[in-house]
Amino acid sequence: MLPAESMDDQQSAAAKALIEGPRKGVFGPFVPLLRTPELLERVGKLGECLRFESGLDARVRELVTCTVARHVSNQFEWLMHAPLALSAGVSETTLEAVRLGARPHYLPADEEVALDFCRELLTTHGVSNPTYERLRTIFGEKGIVELTTLVGYFAMVSWLMNVARTPAHRGLVSDPLGGFPN
Repeated sequence: MLPAESMDDQQSAAAKALIEGPRKGVFGPFVPLLRTPELLERVGKLGECLRFESGLDARVRELVTCTVARHVSNQFEWLMHAPLALSAGVSETTLEAVRLGARPHYLPADEEVALDFCRELLTTHGVSNPTYERLRTIFGEKGIVELTTLVGYFAMVSWLMNVARTPAHRGLVSDPLGGFPN
């Protein structure tokens, strides 16, 4: 975090807006983004739209967010969103499988297709026609756009934090991510 006395006017205004907004503080990806206030504002607005205004069920959003965090091994997003996923209704066994890099079993249909979509997108950078059709049946085209943007957003902010070595938020309690098993 930049010391308050070293921030310019734009950085101070950006930090104040985060503190007064739905996030209530400057943490996670917004710590490195504070170096570029205009980018911070735009990334922040996109994140607010995806997290707080999305038409997707919170359970699906949080499962996808955790899956992205696991894929890119980002402790901050994992520790922030794993408890939110549990609160939203993702089962503990599903979340533990994701944490370990395993494929969860016995998922509700919307979680299963969202998870398959997320993993396929992250590994192949696109999706097959069968996955797309399953996704469209459950979420519609609007939902596909939101899910795709959600995956991209959380990959982007996770990569930014990984590069910036942004630590996990203090006070968050969950099992941290370990390395993928060989």
